[in-house]
Amino acid sequence: MSDLGMMHYFLGIEVVQSTNGIFISQKKYVQDILDKFRMKDCNPVSTPTEFGLKLNKDHEGKKVDSTRYKQIVGSLMYLTATRPDIMYYVSLISRYMENPTHLLAAKRILRYLQGTRDFGLFYKKGEKLELFRFTNSDYAGDQDDRRSTSGYVFMLGTGAVSWSSKKQPIVTLSATEAKFIAATACACQAIWLGSILEELQFKQDEATIVFCDNNSAIKLANNPVLHGRSRLIDVKYYFLRDLSNDGTIKLVYCRSEDQVTDIQTKPLKLATFVKLCGLLGVWSRAAVKEDFAEG
Repeated sequence: MSDLGMMHYFLGIEVVQSTNGIFISQKKYVQDILDKFRMKDCNPVSTPTEFGLKLNKDHEGKKVDSTRYKQIVGSLMYLTATRPDIMYYVSLISRYMENPTHLLAAKRILRYLQGTRDFGLFYKKGEKLELFRFTNSDYAGDQDDRRSTSGYVFMLGTGAVSWSSKKQPIVTLSATEAKFIAATACACQAIWLGSILEELQFKQDEATIVFCDNNSAIKLANNPVLHGRSRLIDVKYYFLRDLSNDGTIKLVYCRSEDQVTDIQTKPLKLATFVKLCGLLGVWSRAAVKEDFAEG
């Protein structure tokens, strides 16, 4: 076995380490994607999609090359390993691979990457290493089956370490139900991450805090009484109540404007998108150059 020193490159992920923190990105991979799909000279845009964009199964729309569309989606999926800022948008276009008509939406993501090639996640040294989560949902956001989109983000220190954007498996009848289901998915991931961190000698004795911007969902997690807003929720989702009651999970209210997971559930205005990218720890290498200057 040879000691090759500090890691700099692994499976397409570039790693810069210094005494001030760690920065991971996939700049070369982004360049390869743009070259592969002939977008290296495209005009950059500030967000991965237009604000308020709604996609649906447009059977009357112009069909595009299915193989090419799937290649774009697959390539972008691997990029989400270091780019939580595009997770929702990649998840959205992946819903239409069977009968693709949304090539422009896919190219819009590539145009966003053109202007953010050197973006990545920065984990600053010296910050308190406390694991906390944000969870949210976009109620009935899918235009075809009216299912909601669940999203969660796990933060450790200054950067995100786990994130998800996924359409819910059932149709919900209220925003409370949708957010409750999203919080349950987040809680399941929290247990798994907690066990991983415990193996790494990082055990949290206190309840894991999960931030949610819906008071009704928080009350539902703590109150065993069923009511009209939750009577149709599948039994398995009440797993969240057990975790809340035994102190494993603690749901805490946060303002909608501070809800980091919005970036995983819906298209956003530019100002909000940029703000949430910063809260996730997604920065350009130039923006944090002074913090991780190699020494």
